[in-house]
Amino acid sequence: MKYDRKSFLKSFVWKLLEKSSVQMVSFVVSILLARWLFPEDYGIIALIIIFIALAEVISEGGLNTALIQKKEADDTDFSTIFYASTGMSILLYVVLFFCAPLISRFYDIDQLTKVIRVLGLSLPFYVLNSIQRAYVAREMLFDKLFICSLVSAVISGVAGCWMALKGYGVWALVVQKLSNQALITFTMWYIVRWRPILRFSFASFKALFGFGWKIFMTNFIVTLFVKMRHLVIGKMFNSSNLAYFERGDQFPSFISDNMVAAIQSVLLPTFSEQQDDRERVKSMMRRSTKSMALVICPLMAGLFVIAKPLTILLLTEKWLPIVPFIQIMCISNIFKPLTIANAEAIKAMGYSDITLKLELVKKAIDITILVVSCCFGLKAIAYGVALYNFLCIFINLYPNIKLLNYRIREQIADVLPSYILSFVMGLSIIWVGYMDLTPFVMVMLQMIGGIVVYFAVNYLFRIESFMYFYNIVVKK
Repeated sequence: MKYDRKSFLKSFVWKLLEKSSVQMVSFVVSILLARWLFPEDYGIIALIIIFIALAEVISEGGLNTALIQKKEADDTDFSTIFYASTGMSILLYVVLFFCAPLISRFYDIDQLTKVIRVLGLSLPFYVLNSIQRAYVAREMLFDKLFICSLVSAVISGVAGCWMALKGYGVWALVVQKLSNQALITFTMWYIVRWRPILRFSFASFKALFGFGWKIFMTNFIVTLFVKMRHLVIGKMFNSSNLAYFERGDQFPSFISDNMVAAIQSVLLPTFSEQQDDRERVKSMMRRSTKSMALVICPLMAGLFVIAKPLTILLLTEKWLPIVPFIQIMCISNIFKPLTIANAEAIKAMGYSDITLKLELVKKAIDITILVVSCCFGLKAIAYGVALYNFLCIFINLYPNIKLLNYRIREQIADVLPSYILSFVMGLSIIWVGYMDLTPFVMVMLQMIGGIVVYFAVNYLFRIESFMYFYNIVVKK
């Protein structure tokens, strides 16, 4: 289908609604579960998710991205990838099943064996859903994805909370995660009318794998190195410390990932449609970069300021150790606008080899930072994440200097106003934290004050990215 400005904005809104609503439900559920469960329970799940996530990436093999990127993908292509990926997911579950005792002994946690074997059942559901999502992305059916995702999140969240209240501990988290993956797959099966046909084409698989294996390697490297950090924390420290690290990342990720994931999901098919028109891709890329910076930067700055009262308000004081991790991850996430659009443009234009090379370079830097930082404690590891994301800016920007004639100076100029005004906004509300107020009142005052200040200074200085959306809203 053709992706014009209207379809792009409509798809972006539906995707943003899907991500934000599901994340909101999941966020509320996680807050309730965190109040009823212990950090150790979350630490156990965090250890297991490492292996589940790697198995998911291998099962997917980058082939769903290849389906989206291919200009003309038919039922044979989709069915071929469905059978190949499903077979791989079943094989990987068998491997996980028999390796579970070894993982349990490695961490010296007996409970891990059973939990891995149960939670690993989500693999086949994940693979089928990845094909469904590829179909949804190609057809821009994000309204249907919104319905399926929201229903699944609500039902699985209720199930998890009920089990937590009944005292099932870590199994409440297992049921919540497993049921969510199964439910979204089943609901999309009925709402999205894609069905595999009885056809497998080796030619189709070879063609798609030619593009997809590089995306697979990229995703595998990214997941491996992100989760490797959790492996190190889980082994060197303990499951509670891993829970603090992960939960500290939850708040910034909840905010930034909604915007990033929504834009990413729309950017890839849109850029792919325009891949032969480099000027058009550059123009769309600049708009998406400015849009992400306009939203993500002030949200990260605001969260940095309200981290402590927000933690007490939502999670109670037993989770206060996560406050410094929230603040460090806010710094880390503020760099995303300058990296995401560049990566998606390179991928959409078919340069998966460049994407892979970039990840190899970045992960060599990442592992170096991790090795050094783990010698200085848990906070040093978190600061290492922020340093790594900062360095990734310049690595991701470099290829598009040649591919799109989009120079580093231009890219920095596009986002600099949002960075500066976000910093000003953060300074304007930080003084409220020194007043003798309840956590609720303090959070409300700082949030409202931050929003007013940020909107006012953007309007006062007529910041281009802000006025673009302001004029759209006014005209509508």
